[in-house]
This record gives sequence, C-alpha cells and structure tokens, in this order.
Amino acid sequence: PLILSLILIFIKIPGMSETQYLIYAYITYIFYGMSYTAVNIPYGSMATVMTEETGERSTLSVARTFGAGIGQMAGSIILPLFVYSVADTGAKYLDGNKLFVGVLFVACFMVVAYQLNFRLTKETITVTKEKPKGTLKKSFIMLFRNRPFISLSIASMLLIAGNMYCQTINNYLFKNYFGTPKLFSLVTIATYLPIACMVPFMTKLIKKFGKKELCAFGGFIATVGYVLLFFIQTTNPYVFLGFLLVIGFGISFFTLEVWALVSDAIDYQEKLTKQREEGTSYAIFSFFRKLGQTVAGIGSTIALSIIGYQTAEGVLEQTKAVNDGIYNTATIVPAFIYLAIGLILLLIYPLTRDKVEELHEELRQQREEITQAD
Repeated sequence: PLILSLILIFIKIPGMSETQYLIYAYITYIFYGMSYTAVNIPYGSMATVMTEETGERSTLSVARTFGAGIGQMAGSIILPLFVYSVADTGAKYLDGNKLFVGVLFVACFMVVAYQLNFRLTKETITVTKEKPKGTLKKSFIMLFRNRPFISLSIASMLLIAGNMYCQTINNYLFKNYFGTPKLFSLVTIATYLPIACMVPFMTKLIKKFGKKELCAFGGFIATVGYVLLFFIQTTNPYVFLGFLLVIGFGISFFTLEVWALVSDAIDYQEKLTKQREEGTSYAIFSFFRKLGQTVAGIGSTIALSIIGYQTAEGVLEQTKAVNDGIYNTATIVPAFIYLAIGLILLLIYPLTRDKVEELHEELRQQREEITQAD
C-alpha cells in the first residue's frame, strides 16, 4: 500500500480540472501518509524487540539514522538532477513525466529495501502471554507516568523542531543576510557530515560515557556554538558554516542515539505495565516528533513576522534591521532549544548507563516470573 500510494500521487490523469487534481492530490497524499505511518511505527519499534544489549541498540540506532541520511541526500541531491527539463526560453522546469519515472525507480528500491528488512531481521524478545481486555487505556495512563518516555519524547520533539527551524531560517539567512543563496546547499553538508564522521566512534563512546550523558553533552556543545555565533555577529558565511560544522558534531550524538534511547524508555514501560507495548509507545513517540515539525513551521513563521520580514510582491531586498533580525533568530532561538534538550536529558531523563543495566535485569526476572505463571 505504501508503494502503491506513492505512485498514485504522481500519476497524471488526462482531462481533470484543477479542482479535481487538487482533490485527487489530497486523497492520494492522505493515503500515502496513513500507509507510511502503518509501516513506520512497527519499523521504528522493531529495535526494541531485536536486542536488549546496549551496544547493539546503539548500533541499530546509528544504522537507522545513517541510512535515513543517505535516503534524504539521494532525494534532495540526486533525484533533482534528472527530473528537470529546459524550456524553449532556456528556463528549467520540473518535468512531470521525468518525475513520475523517478518515482518508479524509488518505488523499485523500496520493494528491495523492505524485502531485505523483512528477511534479514528477527525479533528475539517475545512475550506469549495474551493481553487482558481494557489494557489500552491503562497503557496511555502509564505512558504519561513514564518519566523516561515523556522526557525523551519532549527532547526529541525539540530536536526535530530545532533542526527544521534552523533549516528554514538558514535559507533566509544565506539569501538575505549573507547574500549568498548558493551557499545554502553547504548547510546540508555541515549538518550530515558530522553525523557520518561520528558513526564509526559512537559504539565506543557510548560504552565509555553512556547514551544519556553523551547526548546531553552534545546538546550543550550546540548551545555554546549558537551563543558564540550570536555574540560575534559574523558577516562571513564561511565562518558561520564552520560553526555549524562544530554544532553538527554536538547534535549528532542525540540524532544518532535517539532510537536507542526510545528503546530503553519503552522497556521502562514494560516494567510499569508488565506488558510488551512497543507499538503503542512508539506511535505516541512519533506523534511528539510530528508536533516538533508543526512547532518548527509555526515558530519560523512567527519569528519572521516579528522581525518584520517583507513578503509583499515587488520587495526584493530586506532592510538592515530585518536582516540583522534574521541572524539573531537564526542563532539565539536554536541556542535555547538545544540548551533545553541538554537540560532535559541531563536532569530529567533518568536512565543512566547503570540504571539501564538494572532495568534489563529487572525485566529478565519479570519475564521469567510471567513465563512460570503461564
């Protein structure tokens, strides 16, 4: 259904009016969103039932993030090279026919990727006990009493909000403040290069320092980087990109390990309810991350409105005050966001390295008792 819905979005049906096309787009995109959710929730919660070992969960989290980064880079860099055509006037335009062919190639890759994922992964943690009726309400109540889960969900929401906010505001920053819109593409490199560089070292760092501790430290690195940018008020885009690279290393810890952390938080839910509820837990966790996207979209719009950004037709340049405002909001707002992430992980999220080990030992004993009772 996911692959089918993706293809349907880009099919051109002759003879339809603009209103009919719009309705068709709404229906097929909603179908795609529902299908994606149906795949993403079990996929995201799968790491929880594949292993309990901390290092292996970190490896799975890193692999997921790294793979997602490759997919995003392919979609944003490689695909656009093939889906544009040149008009008689010399201007480039998005060619619907080429785009559809490109989507078919993506769909073929999806078939292969999902089949490999299905055939090469195995759930090793299973509970055979049947759940009693009426447990869904209890699950929701216990989730919101689950301190690790709620604190991590809020931190992850802020991570998504911060990343998407920066992506949006930096577009205006390089266009208006620096006057170098072409350099904006380097922001993506400055974001993903640190993540790629940290991949080989994450398992060793996690074993030495712990997931919670390392991710909180990374949040503080990002905070310091943005605070320094706010005070130096650089007009050199390359200096700004250099700071983004350092900030990217700080953010990379949480970005790479968030999926391992959520597995631990879901395990804590099992301790509270004595039931495996990774699907329900991950669905709510995903909802928090979607809220982060919404917060980022609204936040960037509000920020631009407050500083007086002009979107009226015919306005080609912003005033110096507006451009300075763009710079300030592109630095101080992320500083507060990543500071909040660091503080939440350090002071509120309770699952340190030692407590995770204790949790897994408690769960093993709890499962043995349930099995013996059955």
